[in-house]
Amino acid sequence: MKNNKIITLLLLILCMAVFITALTGCGSKESAINYDFNTKSEPAPVYPDTFFSVISDIHVYSAELGSSGAAFESVMMSDRKLLLDSIDLLDFAINEILTSQIEFVIISGDLTKDGELINHMILQEKLKRLTNANIAVYVIPGNHDVNCPKAERYIDDRTEIVQSITEEEFAQIYGDFGYNSAIYRDTHSLSYVAEPVQGLWLLAIDSTRHRENEPGGYPHVDGRITQGTADWMAEVLREADNKGIAVMAMMHHGFIEHWKGQEKLHSKYIVKDFANFSKFLTSWNVRIGFSGHYHAQDITRADFNGNFIYDIQTGSLVTAPCPIRYINIKNNIMDIKTAFIIDRLHPGTDFADNAHAFVKQTVILEAANVLRRYRVSEKDIIIIADAVGDAFAAHYAGDENPALRKPIDKSKLSLWGRFILSQQQYAIDGLWEDLYPADNDVTIQL
Repeated sequence: MKNNKIITLLLLILCMAVFITALTGCGSKESAINYDFNTKSEPAPVYPDTFFSVISDIHVYSAELGSSGAAFESVMMSDRKLLLDSIDLLDFAINEILTSQIEFVIISGDLTKDGELINHMILQEKLKRLTNANIAVYVIPGNHDVNCPKAERYIDDRTEIVQSITEEEFAQIYGDFGYNSAIYRDTHSLSYVAEPVQGLWLLAIDSTRHRENEPGGYPHVDGRITQGTADWMAEVLREADNKGIAVMAMMHHGFIEHWKGQEKLHSKYIVKDFANFSKFLTSWNVRIGFSGHYHAQDITRADFNGNFIYDIQTGSLVTAPCPIRYINIKNNIMDIKTAFIIDRLHPGTDFADNAHAFVKQTVILEAANVLRRYRVSEKDIIIIADAVGDAFAAHYAGDENPALRKPIDKSKLSLWGRFILSQQQYAIDGLWEDLYPADNDVTIQL
């Protein structure tokens, strides 16, 4: 009997190892992109003085598509988005930005819940409030925005497909928010170059795979750069280098790991071959880039051959704590401030507390589902999933403080629960470790 238990345990471990290997995407046959690196070693151009704002993953959602019923509730509890509050949160953010005296706004993708035409049209009208006040807006698509097969309406316990938009329609709808004023457009994607202030180019990179989405399927979440777009970027960056123009990048997917082990667990949130991509940008003296997708407030830095780049990732406007970034560049120094609006949207209510609890609860539910695949007991799931929920909530807010981390009482776990925890401990540890530099309020020498 004892030997049978040992054999069963070994088989479970073997199965788990195969499962983890599959999740990490080992053995991918996609060809690598050949980036055209800059081999010159000239000083980086000085970034001109400017003051702008960043928001991301705003996921605009109209309640006309459904606000109750089993189908809608299933969607709500499978993610951490405050969908029914998305328009109120956006209106509040726009009101804040209108009083901030900034020059322009960038929005790094996931503009809508799932690319529904009705949601894009709502956002178009909202953003006009900014451009009518002479505040330029620059957007880029996220994985939820174009040719999305999950554009749906929710009716009781069923879903109904609604109209999404094409690539051409995206550029038309957001023509006044980057595309019409673009200096250059990429024919291989929805990437473009704009000049928000004189002497500063914004390289807006479409890292999504929307062209590969198919009706009835599931939208591609991961990001990649095609060879055509890589070649186009090299041409743009070469011209900027020749003219002494400073460049900053914007894209939906991250391009540096934001915690140790992120690629292993969540590779779909970082652009494919991110190390080479970041090295390519730094070779052309691009020192700052803005991303989203992960719904987390985090800044991290990568260094290559004496050059460096910061990936300034902005959390989702519909995931607590709902951030707005303000970026002030002066004398080649970048000062970043963050305003959280979750506590200010409905003052005097328990809205903020409920929103924070909602984030943790959705993470716990997701973690519990994964743990059940590993045959972890419900008793162990409660302990492990709670620790995972705390770790992600801390990472979403940024400036993680390990002193607030609650210890896991492993004595209350079964042998199998302790083993599974040991295999996933790297993720909890990584999320609690705040990589350099600070995430919310920080000053960076460019």
